Amino acid sequence: MNRQTSLGLVAAAALAAALSGCGKGDEKLDQTGASPNLPKIDETLVPPMKIAKPAGWNGELPTVPAGFTITPVATDLKIPRQILILPNGDILVAEGSGGHAPKLRPKDVIAGYIKSLGKSSVKGGDRITLLRDTNGDGKPELRTSFIEDLDAPYGLALFGNDLYVANQGALLRFAYTPGATRIAGKGEEVTKLPAAINHHWTKSLAASADGTKLYVGIGSNSNIGERGMSIEEDRAVVWEVDAATGASRIFVSGIRNPTALAFEPSSNILWAVVNERDELGAELVPDYLTSVREGAFYGWPYSYWGRHPDPRVHPQKPELVKTAVTPDYALGSHVAPLGLSFATEGGLPGYETGAFVGEHGSWNRQTLAGYKVSFIPFANGRPAGKPKDFVTGFIKDGKARGRPVGVTWDPARGALWIADDLSNTVWRVTGPRALAMRSPVSPAAGQK
Repeated sequence: MNRQTSLGLVAAAALAAALSGCGKGDEKLDQTGASPNLPKIDETLVPPMKIAKPAGWNGELPTVPAGFTITPVATDLKIPRQILILPNGDILVAEGSGGHAPKLRPKDVIAGYIKSLGKSSVKGGDRITLLRDTNGDGKPELRTSFIEDLDAPYGLALFGNDLYVANQGALLRFAYTPGATRIAGKGEEVTKLPAAINHHWTKSLAASADGTKLYVGIGSNSNIGERGMSIEEDRAVVWEVDAATGASRIFVSGIRNPTALAFEPSSNILWAVVNERDELGAELVPDYLTSVREGAFYGWPYSYWGRHPDPRVHPQKPELVKTAVTPDYALGSHVAPLGLSFATEGGLPGYETGAFVGEHGSWNRQTLAGYKVSFIPFANGRPAGKPKDFVTGFIKDGKARGRPVGVTWDPARGALWIADDLSNTVWRVTGPRALAMRSPVSPAAGQK
């Protein structure tokens, strides 16, 4: 029997076991906040899985709190991931899907197939789309392919007239002219980004307040280093990149998959949402929101939630585990946070100060988790209370109508923008007092 046949037989058996829900069922634990309940390890070769298969909205909308309104502002996109609001009010949407990790284990085969059942069948656009609302009604009259021929773009940042785009393999800079509706060319490469294997391909991005530094979140190449630690060099880290020279350094390490970065407005401290590891049970390990502390080690792969050793990793490194920093705030196990944006200028009624988090949703547990936009209250620059559901209704009758990714607060309009990569929609949520800011489109805007 050859290796491929053996792998297929093992995968088939494991798949049947996974879908049948072997192992412990999901427990009802409080796993949000600074001190999440962490149960005993329930290690499995393949976690019990349940995928929420796609279903259309059929004229319905996500659920928002009373007095709020949610509107689809762009549909038929090609895997929208992250959103950037330009100073003139134009909306940029990064569209794409990357990764090319080889399938080395039965779990890789199984998980890849299972996850594919919950994804859009649309091919990623490898582009950035511009949306312009010329009359302030929340319905863009202009939609253009702003930048094309990209390679799985994800993170976006603007400083002055420099637009930064984090492809899966390089950080690019484009000269931006206010009012432009298209940028031609390939842009300037600021620095290459780690892209070998690319188990976690998304590269999140944030710019410092003075624009001199760029922060790039780079996920691990595996669950717990099972592909070998040599391919984890410069992975599971946040890089600090000098915008002028492209020189980079590791700002923090051991942070398994930092999928979104944002600066907390009152303290100007960088925060991240992070996807944690699998196969330790339905309630391990909590994904989290944390401040990004320069020089910190967050445990991966040797420990989780600070200094809890992961027994699967060999060799163990207890001395390194002793230095691991505990994250600030647990979001729950396997909720898959992919979006982060802080409310500013008063936020929305009931959601004035804090962080909006886009939770893409679980695949590796029997009870579905995530599939919503949550809000984490803050006070004095720190989390201060339990999370609040803000946008829900993405799951109906066990099927997924959408999956939130990037979330972007827009203080000028009093709105939250949400990228949904399953229904390929950009949503806009407004409160009782939405502001109708238009995108300036006078002839002097210099359309390009």
